[in-house]
Amino acid sequence: MKATACRKMHFNAAHRLMNPNWDEKHNTDIFGVCSNPNYHGHNYDLIVKVTGDIDPETGFVYDMVKLKQITDDYVISKFDHKNLNLEVEEFRNLNPTAENIAMVIWNVLRDKIDNRFSLSVVLFETERNFVEYNGN
Repeated sequence: MKATACRKMHFNAAHRLMNPNWDEKHNTDIFGVCSNPNYHGHNYDLIVKVTGDIDPETGFVYDMVKLKQITDDYVISKFDHKNLNLEVEEFRNLNPTAENIAMVIWNVLRDKIDNRFSLSVVLFETERNFVEYNGN
């Protein structure tokens, strides 16, 4: 029997959306205030979903303490209170949109969570704007 175990976490980060190949006007036309050269921030909510068989011995799909530790160690500590454009290596050449942030988080966690489990991340950039990424 399969189930999905979910862990919700939170981090704060600043970023600027921009394409370095475009001039300031085109960046502002496409990204609006999110292209502010002085950056802007969000209070992100992150939900990590791990799907797999329920272990008959533990009753767990995945140990939530382990999931919390992995996410804290490899995602939250890396992103929390950071300027994503300037301080997170993955965004040196990648626009830190919600979609790209979710993909980067998924890639980081995918390396740490056994492939027998399906993995998905949901990233809320605002209360109303969120993305989900599952590697596809």
